[in-house]
Amino acid sequence: MTSALLKDLWYFAATSAELKPGTQFRREILGEPVMLGRAQDGTVFALRDVCPHRAVPLSAGRQVVQDGAPTIECPYHGWRFGADGVCKHMPSLVEGQPYEVERIRVRRYPVHEAYGAVFVYVASDPRSAAPPAVPPPAFDAGDDAPKFVVTRTFAAHMDNAVVGLMDPAHVPFVHNQWWWRPPSVGLRQKEKRFEPREMGWAIARHAPSGNSLLYRAVFGGEVTTEIMFRLPGYRWEIVENPKGARFFTLTCLTPENERSTRITQLTYWRGAPLLTLALPFAIPMAKEFLDQDGRMVDLQNEGLRYGQTMLWIDDIDVQAKWYMKLKREWEASRAEGRPFANPIEPTVLRWRS
Repeated sequence: MTSALLKDLWYFAATSAELKPGTQFRREILGEPVMLGRAQDGTVFALRDVCPHRAVPLSAGRQVVQDGAPTIECPYHGWRFGADGVCKHMPSLVEGQPYEVERIRVRRYPVHEAYGAVFVYVASDPRSAAPPAVPPPAFDAGDDAPKFVVTRTFAAHMDNAVVGLMDPAHVPFVHNQWWWRPPSVGLRQKEKRFEPREMGWAIARHAPSGNSLLYRAVFGGEVTTEIMFRLPGYRWEIVENPKGARFFTLTCLTPENERSTRITQLTYWRGAPLLTLALPFAIPMAKEFLDQDGRMVDLQNEGLRYGQTMLWIDDIDVQAKWYMKLKREWEASRAEGRPFANPIEPTVLRWRS
């Protein structure tokens, strides 16, 4: 089932809070080592985390101001690279040596910071200086930083991680804790209207299921919810009530490589004082929720050792099929040099969970 990791797209890289001024660290994204850094002036930048001289990670170095601009200095020989990836200084050179320092470059990744998060654009051509093919993803998360963040790395290809997280039929079996979906509520028939959205789809705004005890306890009986997904791997849910209370959770999937996917869940809210009071409990609850999915991925890997075939049925696995359709269309549109055309059609899906 697994296929190629998509490029020419924006991926979640880190939270803003992780990047302190004057610091940098490494993240692996699509099998590439990426150094994320924030200069003392607050500017965020991303470079390939390998010095072209002797292959030492640049993230192990330090930030130095060179000619009034921030650079990262390699800890091995002191070569300095600007936020644009261009080498600015080679301290070993002496007068008369004609080497053109600026000819040396490391790959630069476009970055975008919003909602307390940092996104990195990964182009299919590592040497391309063209602007990103698509704008950064936009979410209606507001201007504030997330209230809390939970992260887990799944030992899974991006495709398996996406399909697992957006599967609605697993909830009563995997997430059956008392505060979310107790087994006593049993299985109920669900009927949801789906519609295409930019590079993805949405479950149209609706009242949450009667077994969503936590939502109703916090927001009351008039709460509505909307759930969306878009390429390459973003799933978000907006829960609101008529009084202005709002809960927003954004799940970002970032492929580290073909066998590992980093899952980051950012949670925001306003007008929900009960959630603020419950913050000490909300964090471990959210972590356990994500860990339950991760443990199921680990179990799935046991079976996948003996073959990669999995059976998908309608209507419960239609979203998995849509995801693969979206991937194929994205790859085709890039190969043919044409705009992306969303292949999803409005429909109603039904299942029991």
